[in-house]
Amino acid sequence: MPQAKISRRTVLRGMGTVLALPWLEAMSSPAPLIANLTRRATVAKPPVRMAFLYVPNGMHMPDWMPQGQGDREFEMQSIMKPIEAFREKLNIFSGLSLRGAQALGDGGGDHARSVASFLTGAHPKKTDGADIRNGISVDQVAADRIGHLTKLKSLELGTEGSSTGGKCDSGYSCLYTSNISWRTDTSPLSKEVNPASVFERMFGTANDAEGVRSLAKRDANRKSILDFVQSEAKSLRHDLGAQDRRKLDEYLYAVRDIERRLQTSEKLENSEEDFSDYPRPVGVPAEYAEHVKLLFDMMVLAFQTDTTRVSSFMYTNAGSNRSYRNLSIKEGHHNLSHHKNAPDLQEKISKINQYHVSLAHHLIAKLDSIKEGDGTLLDNCMVMYGSGIADGNSHAHDNLPIMMFGSGGGSINTGRFIRCRNGTPLTNLYTSMLDRIGAPVETFSDSSGTLEELGG
Repeated sequence: MPQAKISRRTVLRGMGTVLALPWLEAMSSPAPLIANLTRRATVAKPPVRMAFLYVPNGMHMPDWMPQGQGDREFEMQSIMKPIEAFREKLNIFSGLSLRGAQALGDGGGDHARSVASFLTGAHPKKTDGADIRNGISVDQVAADRIGHLTKLKSLELGTEGSSTGGKCDSGYSCLYTSNISWRTDTSPLSKEVNPASVFERMFGTANDAEGVRSLAKRDANRKSILDFVQSEAKSLRHDLGAQDRRKLDEYLYAVRDIERRLQTSEKLENSEEDFSDYPRPVGVPAEYAEHVKLLFDMMVLAFQTDTTRVSSFMYTNAGSNRSYRNLSIKEGHHNLSHHKNAPDLQEKISKINQYHVSLAHHLIAKLDSIKEGDGTLLDNCMVMYGSGIADGNSHAHDNLPIMMFGSGGGSINTGRFIRCRNGTPLTNLYTSMLDRIGAPVETFSDSSGTLEELGG
């Protein structure tokens, strides 16, 4: 029997549950209705997604910047070794600059400015009062243009909560130091730090009362969210071909695995051991790595099911001084970044940098393991990784540590070390990304054009 054609917006419904589906081969062309399933719209090929991963306190640049003369013949340094297997699916950049993070007469506060301008390109107003002013961020430009196509316009994630005010970093509001996504120039978007809350937001219904009843019933009877959509899943599976049935089974297994981890992970009761200005909230996974990986898995599910096409993630807030005892490093991260060229401290900061990249490997490997269209989910993404500070010791904002995974649906030539002209605005990369996600702009913030070097 030939495989039925179904809508990209087919979802499975149960009590208080809306389970979006991954990309299936049956979604490759317009489809008739399938009985008992909900539809939204139809698309012809997998959409392009974008994500931005921010790391704090800059980078130990000698162990970051690739060596070699050719754009494809280069040697990855120690910090990037954890993601060397994805060399052909990433681009590494040099020469990109973030002018908005520079002092420009405002004195200290480089950490606050580096976060506030990271996705906006703007120079934030120096204030610790209510009169904050920054700029709209690139992720929110995209969300405004294409957010109507998905359940969630965007997804903001992080391991430390967003502040609602207060004084941080040389007279800057804590709103600047704890948010990279800005809906308007005066309205930052708070991060979601609890993976369980993200899960309910993604798979719950708009009916709050029904969602509460569903969660209570699952908790009381130790049920999975999948138990509420069994009949629709069975009906759908009957109409799919063998390859799509395998994809559906893999996806449902991934959802259940996340549920299990959410239920069994040890929860944080305090975070004094981190010596952090922004401790992780009580109730999140106690182990930092598991916290990050669960949030990355939420991002993967959101992209896989087209729940959103836009996401941002902060490893920590600006100037984080958390320690990494799992790496046998007891000093705070921010303190180490001011190493004053001491070899032992440089070695430790490089080790933290490498550890952050190793966590990114979890996200990239997951995205690349999911088949979608003629390639993988990663191939249909643009995942930018980096910081608004280059060398943390000097608070430099030129020649930033930036790399990007994925080919944006085949529109980007990957596997290269792209040497941009020194001083090239980081926002030029953002205008290029907006073009590829379907939200083109003539200019963005202080951009001077696009990055033609991306090719495609």
